[in-house]
Amino acid sequence: MNTKRILAAGSAVLLTAVTTVLAVTVAASPASAATNDFRGFNWADQRDNFVDDTLVLGGLSTADSYATTVAKATSVLNSATANFNTNTVRIPVNYATVSGSYWNSYRGIIDAAGQVGYKIILSYWEAASDRDGTVDNDTQFWSMWQTIVNAYGSAGHVYFEPFNEPYGYSADAWKNLAAQWLSTYSGVPKGRIIISGSGYNTGLITIGSDSRFNGTYISRHTYKFFNNDYTTEAQFYNGLVSSVGSYADRVIITEWGAEMTNGKNYESPSSDLFISFIRGTSAAARQLGLGSVYWPGVRINDTYSMFGLGGSGTNLSVSITNQSGKKLVQHSWGMNVSIATPPAVPAPATYYRVTNVNSGKVMDVIGQSTADSAEVKQYTWNSGANQKWAFEDAGGGYYRLRNMHSGKCLDVASGSTANGANIIQYACGTGTNQQWQWVASGSGFQLRARHSGKCLDVVSSGTGDGADIQQYTCAAAANQQWTRTQV
Repeated sequence: MNTKRILAAGSAVLLTAVTTVLAVTVAASPASAATNDFRGFNWADQRDNFVDDTLVLGGLSTADSYATTVAKATSVLNSATANFNTNTVRIPVNYATVSGSYWNSYRGIIDAAGQVGYKIILSYWEAASDRDGTVDNDTQFWSMWQTIVNAYGSAGHVYFEPFNEPYGYSADAWKNLAAQWLSTYSGVPKGRIIISGSGYNTGLITIGSDSRFNGTYISRHTYKFFNNDYTTEAQFYNGLVSSVGSYADRVIITEWGAEMTNGKNYESPSSDLFISFIRGTSAAARQLGLGSVYWPGVRINDTYSMFGLGGSGTNLSVSITNQSGKKLVQHSWGMNVSIATPPAVPAPATYYRVTNVNSGKVMDVIGQSTADSAEVKQYTWNSGANQKWAFEDAGGGYYRLRNMHSGKCLDVASGSTANGANIIQYACGTGTNQQWQWVASGSGFQLRARHSGKCLDVVSSGTGDGADIQQYTCAAAANQQWTRTQV
């Protein structure tokens, strides 16, 4: 998380299997391939995994021996299985942990997971003092991964996530780094590699559409605060579905979470945004067959925690902090659980590509950005969610144009009425600078801003990718004419 909160040989420890009979069943998977055999939780450092020194997960200690770590991890994982029916755990790695003496003990978590039949995801996290969405130190990064791959490249239960939330890179720069990881460790099967979506693990289509990553999984993160303009279950549902695109058979949600320790009831619809988020996300993940790893399962003093940590010594256990939240997460995995009011699958929103008559290019949020004030330009159609727009009734014959990828609206920057004012995306609101009239003109339609009366215009009648879009006094020119095609 960010400010959200968020096989060694020779073990003499005999690990026990969980024999508890669980009172849930797994529903049939969707017709297409699914990833919902990943049913997991994040096990985190109390400091949110962004640390300058050794990572210390809840309940563990740097003073623990390998055998002690194995015993503690076994207790936690078995208890999680019994209480939550999980089979996957995600833990952080960093250079300080892997290069230091504690690595010999930390490996006990990884080995214990394999012994009790768990998948384990190892994800690289930045240091707190150098937290900018990029690799802290290239030499250390590659050295760390070489050590890990040497130890676990052949361990079938270990999955590799090269970078947690690579938001400091452009989409292309991140893809090149991820491709370098694949090339450097080409002996690791692609089916055990999880490539983060660009940005905050949100740009999935940019990874899925790149053939270099064929055969890998794709990591998605999603939280309420990623989409502050979403308020309903349907919006959270549609936002996740649109970001996944056609890659549901490869996407794993490796982080999602909400307030659990303060008694929220997730079994019934509510105007509470955390409840809408969990319910909408659960419905979408179930519908698409997505596996997920809840954030966090174990993290001390985190209001999002699904587990309370109890016990002593090596006999640790977890307990559920919110039974209604547990049910919604299990629902997302395709399990048949009793929910007072199950989340509904909403009618899908209608989206369009909006094409300029002069250039044949479409309206595009550059870089698949989800940020306020991200530029809107024209670009060749590539089926990206950042090129798809919903026309929402704003009253009086005007529409808000909401972007599928970001959930944000087409906006005249700062409400300017001047010729040449920039066109951006921004959190949807009631401003008339986000309201557009669709008016027949020539071979298409003009998009007229309500506040200024001016038209959406491709600057200088440009025909190339990346040509800017502005508002300008309306005329009969083809660079102000647009068509829309349902996608």
